[in-house]
Amino acid sequence: MIGEIAALGAAFSWTISAILYKKALSKTKPISANIVRLVCTSIILVAFMTAIGKFGVLTSLPMYAFVLASISGIIGLGLGDTFYMTSLKLIGVARAVPITCTYPLFGLLWAVLLLEEAVTLSVLLGAAAIVFGVWLLRQERDKDNAETQKKVVFKGVAYALATAIMWSVSITMIDMAVTLPETGTLNHALAVNTIRVTAIAVSLLASAPIIDRDFGFLKMQRKTLAVLILGGIVALGFGWFFLTYSFINTSESRAVPLSSTTPLFSTITGIVLLHEQVTAKNALASTIIVFGIFLIFMI
Repeated sequence: MIGEIAALGAAFSWTISAILYKKALSKTKPISANIVRLVCTSIILVAFMTAIGKFGVLTSLPMYAFVLASISGIIGLGLGDTFYMTSLKLIGVARAVPITCTYPLFGLLWAVLLLEEAVTLSVLLGAAAIVFGVWLLRQERDKDNAETQKKVVFKGVAYALATAIMWSVSITMIDMAVTLPETGTLNHALAVNTIRVTAIAVSLLASAPIIDRDFGFLKMQRKTLAVLILGGIVALGFGWFFLTYSFINTSESRAVPLSSTTPLFSTITGIVLLHEQVTAKNALASTIIVFGIFLIFMI
């Protein structure tokens, strides 16, 4: 039961962080925002591990787990989350989050192509439901200036789908890192999460002169900086730790769909807190996507 609760904790954390990111992105670029939140969060995570006397766990991780965690961070948090923030800025929380949460579908695709797993009727129905839900979200656009809006929505959806692909690869690698016999503890879950965040933080900071040429991450307003740091703590410190820990206590087939319930929460918060124009079609599409994910992984 603790694994399932942890997965739900990840879903709640990612809903809150999406709202914070959306607010911050009105004042800065996605790449600048990603550099700031990753660097600051990595410092906080390393300091936390040191403060509780668990820094040694970081250095004692098996090389296999260390490499998997690092690559997972670069793929999921570097590429994936930059795409995610771009999508949030273009099409908002209520539309971007449900599309990015199709990552279990891509995880299934890797299993079919690489591991030659059988495709059942429930899997086919789930895939059809997810695709239909994404299509519904893609159709939603403002009536005014329709042609320009159509291009913006198309780009936002494309970035959201790219996010889902990156996250699916990253999550699979996390699962592999924490299900080794020598890494199946709470301390190792903390260590793996800290390493994946730190690895991409160092990588982005080193490449900042190329990917953020005007050094926007150094010119950020204090309020925007604070919101990004808070979002990073919620999403990376809590959300990804919860998901990592859930893999230790339950199977990926149960943890992933529970963590994917974020669209339902994001639709509600998009209406209440961000005053986004969420229609019945948005709500229906979010529900269909989550239903499709559960068909794939729960039946």
